[in-house]
Amino acid sequence: MISADNLHKSFKTKTGVVKAVDGVRFEARDGEITGLLGPNGAGKTTTLRMLYTLMTPDSGSVSVDGIDTAANPTAVRRALGVLPDARGVYKRLTARENIAYFGELHGMSRADIDARTKALSAALDMEEILDRQTEGFSQGQRTKTAIARALVHDPRNVILDEPTNGLDVMTTRAMREFLRQLRAEGRCVIFSSHIMQEVAALCDRIVIIAKGQVVASGTADELRERFGETNLEDAFVKAIGTDEGLHA
Repeated sequence: MISADNLHKSFKTKTGVVKAVDGVRFEARDGEITGLLGPNGAGKTTTLRMLYTLMTPDSGSVSVDGIDTAANPTAVRRALGVLPDARGVYKRLTARENIAYFGELHGMSRADIDARTKALSAALDMEEILDRQTEGFSQGQRTKTAIARALVHDPRNVILDEPTNGLDVMTTRAMREFLRQLRAEGRCVIFSSHIMQEVAALCDRIVIIAKGQVVASGTADELRERFGETNLEDAFVKAIGTDEGLHA
């Protein structure tokens, strides 16, 4: 389980101080997919970066399976699998070598790395690319490799920043099925997306962020009912209070 409590984060700019995250609070439960939804610049990525310890909150706290990120960030990182907004893979290595390298960083044995690589390769349909050098990979192939190496240590908590961004239809379908599999295994999954249909179909709970704050949360049905709309996109636009959500 991942809990965010009253998170604040500001950045200094040439024109002053910008509040990127201003009091975000939510809980993501085990065995559920929690969707983080919001327009561009809403604070989603900054929030995710604080969840996985890349950034330190100015105030507020994050806990993962009851472990405070400020008190024990190393233990939190062991409990997390993260696909960040940057998908960089080591181009001179094969997909298998990329995954193994991350396994070694987590202190895994060669046997455990091999077993997890086999399982992840099957789940993500990577058999044909596993021993190819990643230079020249398509975006979908890079994303699969990045997810596999992020999950090689078998974390119970998974954070994915727009995992289907830029993928073709068939790869997107496979990725959605993989997310459902993670949920079925009892993991806590958080992912951000701009695709309303995807969020409505996958998420057990949705957290809508606008201007650095949580403006609404609940199931897709609860959000549609709350805002008196029959589809999630219209409910989302009402929640953030502007038509910019249509173009996010």
